[in-house]
Amino acid sequence: MPKIKTHSSTAKRFTVKKSGIVKMNSNGRRHKLGIKTPKRKRQLRRDAYLSPAMTANVKAQIHD
Repeated sequence: MPKIKTHSSTAKRFTVKKSGIVKMNSNGRRHKLGIKTPKRKRQLRRDAYLSPAMTANVKAQIHD
């Protein structure tokens, strides 16, 4: 039986931690930063975590 390929774009965007939580970058930090307040930009520096409902979908694509 052939190997299952990893979804490349998903593997670049998400990482699965040892506890099983899926980590991702926060969105909203690419452009139009002059409009956003410093507090909002500072809070967007933190990593975001995927909801449990979406975790199974990402793990199936990464095969981890």
